[in-house]
Amino acid sequence: ERTAEGYLCEWGVNAFLDKVPKTLELCAEVGLAPLRGDESAKKRYVYSEGRLHQLPEKPPAFLASRLLSWPGRLRVLAEVFPGASGKAAETLAEFGTRHLGREAFEKLIDPMASGVFAGDATRMSLKSCFPRIHEVEAEHGSLIRGLIRLQGQARRAGRKDRPGPGPGGLLTSFEGGMSVLTDTLAARLGGRLRLASAIEAIDYAQGRYSLRLANGASEEFDALVVATPAHVQQRLLRNLSTVIAGELGAIPYPALAVVCMGFDSARIGARMRPGLDGFGFLIPSREKRGILGTVFDSNVFPNRAPSGKVLLRTMVGGARAPELAEQQDERLIAGVLGDLRDILAIRELPEFVSIYRHAQAIPQYLVGHARRLEVIGEELRRFPRLVLSGNAFRGVSLNDC
Repeated sequence: ERTAEGYLCEWGVNAFLDKVPKTLELCAEVGLAPLRGDESAKKRYVYSEGRLHQLPEKPPAFLASRLLSWPGRLRVLAEVFPGASGKAAETLAEFGTRHLGREAFEKLIDPMASGVFAGDATRMSLKSCFPRIHEVEAEHGSLIRGLIRLQGQARRAGRKDRPGPGPGGLLTSFEGGMSVLTDTLAARLGGRLRLASAIEAIDYAQGRYSLRLANGASEEFDALVVATPAHVQQRLLRNLSTVIAGELGAIPYPALAVVCMGFDSARIGARMRPGLDGFGFLIPSREKRGILGTVFDSNVFPNRAPSGKVLLRTMVGGARAPELAEQQDERLIAGVLGDLRDILAIRELPEFVSIYRHAQAIPQYLVGHARRLEVIGEELRRFPRLVLSGNAFRGVSLNDC
């Protein structure tokens, strides 16, 4: 949304990482020039024990960081000697505590889970949420040993993209925001794209799929790709398979609110204040705050706010406290401003506010998610040329989908 005040607000995903070739190839195919984020986007913070701590990017910075206590930092270094799990499936909390210790889990892994999934790390599956981390442990036993070996392999191969603890890549979007991609694809498809044609149910008989539309019509197709959210797929596919519908219906989607606020840069001291000079910050659940974190959108992509202005984008709710996302506007805004006042010392009222509520936001990959996908995959063998896609299966990011 481009507001009357000149702010550009993303109500969904705000960027993608430029490390996946297929996404960039798609952009090139449809003639789009991606917009890379500012270098300041690499500077990220975690709010802990009353202050913001910059996330260390390299080992020396980690040892100097005060985000973790000295015992907590030493416990992380002891990760080279992890104990075996003994469990077929682990939560992020179990894995993080076993490898890095309780303090590192609470201050690093827990906020990461809320930042990516708006999720609860005590219930989410490591294998499904972060499959690469699961693979590194399986191959090397220790994350630190695995990282060292992978970096050595990259160095010997002459690659510049060395594996690191972070996700890698630069945040990337478009001059007019993420909807530029979908708008461009829609324009390229032209008349082949039909909108406002709601589907009530899908049936299958004699090798053909029949779509029953809300207007009473019915149309047949040889093949289908269903890319709606899982809870919509459940409704559409209930006539085909109660097994598939049941598994899809068990994937939870907690409520999430996105609160965009615009401020005058000079009045809040954005150029000088620590924390307002990077990508943003996340908050561990142990801090008992109402917000999950805040992204400084105008730092990442300067054209997101008018000159001399700052755009902050705050997430509220998620699996931790979905009811907070459903508060009345006044209470929601007051809660966000209260936390921003405590964390960033912002005393000014915003000159602009916009709220975007998602009753069912990001799918949660809970323990047992991998088994759920296996069951769905087996059942899909009965239905040739039916493909289920979307962010409810093997990754919630744009690149994953």
